[in-house]
Amino acid sequence: MEWMEGPDDAELSRARAGDAEAFRVLVERHARGVFRLAFRMLGNEEDAEDVVQETFLKAWSRLHQFEARSAFGPWLRRIAANCAYDTLRRRKRTPLAAGPWTDDEGDEVEPLQAVPSPAPSAEREVWGAQMRARLGSALHRLSPLERAAFTLRHLEERPIAEIARALGCDDNNAKQSVFRAVRKLRRALSPAFPVTP
Repeated sequence: MEWMEGPDDAELSRARAGDAEAFRVLVERHARGVFRLAFRMLGNEEDAEDVVQETFLKAWSRLHQFEARSAFGPWLRRIAANCAYDTLRRRKRTPLAAGPWTDDEGDEVEPLQAVPSPAPSAEREVWGAQMRARLGSALHRLSPLERAAFTLRHLEERPIAEIARALGCDDNNAKQSVFRAVRKLRRALSPAFPVTP
């Protein structure tokens, strides 16, 4: 599901005037996207839920700072990305596998277990499990800034300018963070995917 960039103007206008019900409508409209972004950055449902709460609390308290000429979605993503980034920094780069990771039913699963395997063979399943473990390990070795930039660029498909604003850096630093993350992931996964000249 795409991030909602819908017509928020009416609710925003009322929310900025102090209408809590209008803000509740905005929360319902954008909560799923905020959670998805936070979960992709943090890999943990509990932390992602905390980021959702923190994001909307900050958004409510800072509505007076929101510039009406810009869209609400990117502004909210910037707050969410910063909250998730702060959580990553507080963790001091703990493994992504630190969890528990859970599926929609609440059952514990391995990190990145949802990566589909095109063939159901046993060898393919073993190979997939090894790759998920390697990818999880490689993601763990990224710095919080690299992980945030990679998530925003390649999982959330955000433009570099928006990533830079979300992470509080210039466009060049955002590009470099994405580049370093991709390079580290390629290096970690290269033995499984040899590059032919």
